[in-house]
Amino acid sequence: MQPFKPPAVHDLDMDLFAVFVQTLNVTLPVFSMVFLGIGLKRIGWIDDAFINTASTLVFKGSMPTLVFISIVKADLSQALLPGLMLYFTAATLACFGLAWLWAIWRVEPVERGVYVQGAFRGNCGIVGLALAASMYGDFGLSAGGILVGLVILLYNVLSVVILAWYQPDQKADWRSISRGIITNPLIIGTLVAIPVAAAGLPIPEWVMTSGEYFARLTLPLALICIGGTLSLGALYEARGIAFSASVIKMVVFPGVATLIGWLCGFDGRELGLLFLYFAAPTAAASFIMVQAMGGNARLAANIVAVTTLAASATITAGVFVLSALGMIATA
Repeated sequence: MQPFKPPAVHDLDMDLFAVFVQTLNVTLPVFSMVFLGIGLKRIGWIDDAFINTASTLVFKGSMPTLVFISIVKADLSQALLPGLMLYFTAATLACFGLAWLWAIWRVEPVERGVYVQGAFRGNCGIVGLALAASMYGDFGLSAGGILVGLVILLYNVLSVVILAWYQPDQKADWRSISRGIITNPLIIGTLVAIPVAAAGLPIPEWVMTSGEYFARLTLPLALICIGGTLSLGALYEARGIAFSASVIKMVVFPGVATLIGWLCGFDGRELGLLFLYFAAPTAAASFIMVQAMGGNARLAANIVAVTTLAASATITAGVFVLSALGMIATA
């Protein structure tokens, strides 16, 4: 007797269910840490002092270590992707320009700078890198880490341009900003790691092991800090242009940039990395920059809160759809 063979539709349903479970395995570990941070802050287990100290530790210490080790251990022929970096640069400039044009049409001049920054500047250094690591492991950390260096440069320069344009009374301190980019620990870690990896310089095993212990603090601690800084009250205040910028950031730009990237020939892990970085929620650094330049800090905070809390749904949905269509790889 021949074994029973389920109908094709049932097979398709099972395949989609497997893809959905695999998608949750990628995104839930990342966003559960963010929601854990929200919960820990509300019950008083962590406070602003802890968040400030932990964020400094991550930014100046553990994250550069994580990026350095990931690149040193990687095969640069696979992790250093000039074509992907060129496309990311072009797509970022295009998103920035489109957000600016839309803001000229739909947003009051006084809010345009904040709106544009919130619509294009993603939290790739933490959320994007964490998702890349969750989806692609060592490749995600190494290729994503190299891409983060480019992200820092692009986002900081473009953000200052748009905020200074609409805050003429607040002159941008380009010398300070340039110094901040040049001395950024993540950029330094990347620039040091690439020649070390290319030359194959030996590093003592105990140094690598100790570094890996330290680096493992990075992503869970950084994500918990993000959750701890979120204000749920901002969701009640957010409306109008805050939601408009959030929709552009979380739905429009990731969809368009990923589709055009696929049409340009990117697929598999490269296309998946592109999607994750464009779909990352608005960076908390955007709020800090707006506040420093005298813009509407409350609007900036609202955009950060809305996009970060929405990201668990939008990124999960995006990864599921792209995986089901066979456009990206999830392993």
